[in-house]
Amino acid sequence: MASSDHDMDANVYSPDGMVFQVDYACKAVDAAGTAVGVCCTDGVVLGVEKLVQSRMLEPGSNTRVQLIDRHAGCVVGGMLPDGRHLVGKAREEADSFRRSYGIPITGDLLSKRLCAYIHFFTISWYRPFGAGLVMATYGDDGPQLYLADPTGQRFSFNGCAIGKAKTLAKTELEKIDFKNITCKQAVSEIAKLLYTVHDFQKDKLFEIELAWITEENGRKFERVPEDIAKAALEEGKKAADAKPKE
Repeated sequence: MASSDHDMDANVYSPDGMVFQVDYACKAVDAAGTAVGVCCTDGVVLGVEKLVQSRMLEPGSNTRVQLIDRHAGCVVGGMLPDGRHLVGKAREEADSFRRSYGIPITGDLLSKRLCAYIHFFTISWYRPFGAGLVMATYGDDGPQLYLADPTGQRFSFNGCAIGKAKTLAKTELEKIDFKNITCKQAVSEIAKLLYTVHDFQKDKLFEIELAWITEENGRKFERVPEDIAKAALEEGKKAADAKPKE
């Protein structure tokens, strides 16, 4: 088999042990806007840099913040249509568990089932998903932050980042004291982080979307209230303006 044929099927390994189609899917996530999550003492905060393709788009359209269940939600990195499909599957799993057992699904089980679906979809049916989900849950197991990537792997994090500026974002996340940070503090940190790592020369049009699930709001996944989000975004803009120009 010629080397150029190794990317024709998701079941074909290259001589180096790589599955090229999965690698391409991961690159689709790396080419999209940055998405981050922070697990706090009283909940989980998510943020995503949504790149806007046209000035004619309605503000807030094509949102990357998605509700899975009352106690669970996510932000989508990579190809939004693929991400919506995965969100739909996650909703099915959460609804099925609730109807079967009468209790909300745990974040651990939800992420396991979703990643199993990603893996089987890739090797048994069509192609890898060009999307990754940063998921937040808050149930009886406490606040949880998970990452589901195109490989079908799941990771549990205190803080994580995906997207085009994930390396810079991870560097900033490592400075956070996860044992003591609250959700309100994390909102400011995430807004500042996303503005700081954004490439204003290449991507002039963008929006930052923020969501959380906290003890204060009854462990309900929702967008960060407008007044808190606005103050955090203004603070983030100031931090970006103060950053030395290269």
